[in-house]
Amino acid sequence: MKLKSPHIARRSGLIAVASGLLAVTLTMPTAQAAPSAKASPEAAAKLTKTLGTTSTAGSYYDAEAKAAVVNVTTQKAAQAVREAGAVPKFVTYSSGQLAKAGDATKAANIPGTAWVVDPKSNALVVSADSSVSRAELAKLKSATASYGNAVTFKRVSGTFKKLLNGGTAIYADAGWRCSVGFNVQSGSGAYYFLTAGHCTDGYPNWYTNSGLSTYIGPTTGSSFPTNDYGIVRYDNASVTHPGTVNLYNGTSQDITSAANAYVGEAVKRSGSTTGVHGGTVQALNATVNYGGGDVVYGLIQTNVCAEPGDSGGSLFDGTKAIGLTSGGSGDCTSGGTTFFQPVTEALSAYGVSVY
Repeated sequence: MKLKSPHIARRSGLIAVASGLLAVTLTMPTAQAAPSAKASPEAAAKLTKTLGTTSTAGSYYDAEAKAAVVNVTTQKAAQAVREAGAVPKFVTYSSGQLAKAGDATKAANIPGTAWVVDPKSNALVVSADSSVSRAELAKLKSATASYGNAVTFKRVSGTFKKLLNGGTAIYADAGWRCSVGFNVQSGSGAYYFLTAGHCTDGYPNWYTNSGLSTYIGPTTGSSFPTNDYGIVRYDNASVTHPGTVNLYNGTSQDITSAANAYVGEAVKRSGSTTGVHGGTVQALNATVNYGGGDVVYGLIQTNVCAEPGDSGGSLFDGTKAIGLTSGGSGDCTSGGTTFFQPVTEALSAYGVSVY
């Protein structure tokens, strides 16, 4: 679900979804000890890009072993991973092969589904919410049948929907509520905040209250679908905008930098409906199909809960800005899956930085 709040009015019925393999029959040990100088999770993620999509299949942080693990399909890649200080794990399918399975899933075009490569299971995991019929699920399975064990399916409760400060509530004159992601500043010194693109779609003006009596400023940029980020300028000098995230306990978290997420990372989310909740990053580069042609790519998948009105809110790890709340399924009573737009992409697109 996009977590744009129905507090004032719902927008169009959008639902959220994520994105011929040849099996490489390598049956090697799951992992080998890394050198004493261990690579960071961020360094391991960069290494997969350097080694390429045919010889690697993602990376993740093993919290129990306290080590970064890189999936590999060749001995040469395994050696490079060891030399970099990470742990190589031999797997069957490369990133390139799993991407082809993702293309087949996308071509099926079933709203209410999401797909992402899970590096721990070395498979493309396709999730179907309660709106997906048995016939639609059968169509999806048929479309990916040729990929065998490279694709797995699971049902999730509820429906994927867009979830309309970090974390502080904001109200659009177009009739919906969202949450501030992160306050940012341009090179010229102007102040803005980032939020979800499905919130800024249509370029509304923004206010601090539902009565729309305290003006914040206008939307100056918006990217949705494909991406899910937007930017709003602070035009009212009386509205304060510290570089912090609201922790909803009378305190705030200072944000000093932005970073890319990694699988296994412990994160927290702040939003105006449900406050602060924590969890872990499950996968990267997820694709979500909200229906009506609204498909978003490159999202961070987590097990952090969220609800309508939390859209645009902050995903963070300590002082690091990580993402903007996009959408998901479930709620903060039963739990669920939530997707986030990587914040680094939005910062780069608008030439701004956290402070």
